Amino acid sequence: MAVKIRLKRMGMKKKPFYRVVVTDERSSRDGRFIEEIGIYDPMVSPANIRIDTEKADAWIKKGAQPTDTVRILLKKARPTEG
Repeated sequence: MAVKIRLKRMGMKKKPFYRVVVTDERSSRDGRFIEEIGIYDPMVSPANIRIDTEKADAWIKKGAQPTDTVRILLKKARPTEG
C-alpha cells in the first residue's frame, strides 16, 4: 500500500479550505484518510498554515510521499533555524 500526504479540499464554493491528510494513494481526493496532520487556509492574508511537522516527519520516515504542494507547505511550516 502506497501512502501519500496530500490536501483534502473543504469549504464552500469559491472559498476553499484544505486539510493536510495522510491517505492511501488509491482513495479519492476527499475520501477516506488515515490521519489528519494539519490545515491550510489560502483565503486569508498571509495564508494560514498549521501542520504538525513531527507527525509529518514520522510518516515520511515510514515511507509516505508528500505531494509537490504539501512539500512546499511543509517547508513553510517548519520553524526557521538561526
